[in-house]
Amino acid sequence: MGSALQKAMELILSGDAELVNILSVTARMSLQSSLIALLLGVPLGIWLGACQFPGRGALVVVNRTLMGMPPVVCGLLFYMLFSGVGPLRHLKLLFTVKIMVLAQVTLITPLVVGNMETYVSGIAPAVRETAKGLQLGGFKTFLLLCNECLYPILSTYLLAFARSIAEVGAVSMVGGAIAWKTNVMTTAIMQYTNRGNFSLGISLGMILLFLSLMVNIVISLLQRRLSR
Repeated sequence: MGSALQKAMELILSGDAELVNILSVTARMSLQSSLIALLLGVPLGIWLGACQFPGRGALVVVNRTLMGMPPVVCGLLFYMLFSGVGPLRHLKLLFTVKIMVLAQVTLITPLVVGNMETYVSGIAPAVRETAKGLQLGGFKTFLLLCNECLYPILSTYLLAFARSIAEVGAVSMVGGAIAWKTNVMTTAIMQYTNRGNFSLGISLGMILLFLSLMVNIVISLLQRRLSR
């Protein structure tokens, strides 16, 4: 174990080419999917939290159900859609970073919507009263809600990024964990551990834990500032 940790540190410090490639693919996939999920989920979450309309309760239940979707189920659905016998096979996205991003967006967006809906439903009545007093229109009221949700939005993005970077089930199914192409940290850890290459597996695990620690530190700081 000690020698494996020592070799892992050497790999990290030496800038191993394969390790750099895995980190690059992971960063590209995680940043793209979390940003897209944020852009889609924040407006939907604010809308669900602030508006009252028939069927709202059903939509909230559906979204909460999607929040618990198993990643392997999501991966299976995308595999069926984009595989050689699927209806979207002509797009040739299977085993690419693009379809990994699509799968991640499908998994993460309900989490963003749920977090925003929960927060906005608590502040929406007061914001609506303020907007009514200022005679603000619908769009300006939405902007006012966004301003009130600034820190929750940032916190939600960090949670979405952490969820994306730690995902393994869906991305392994649709990406195939192809070396130098679609291999990310989580799938690489499984591969190298199964092959007995504990040094590279531990290297990636240490980096993943470090990134998770940084994300949690930032979330904690945001929550403290929000509570003041």
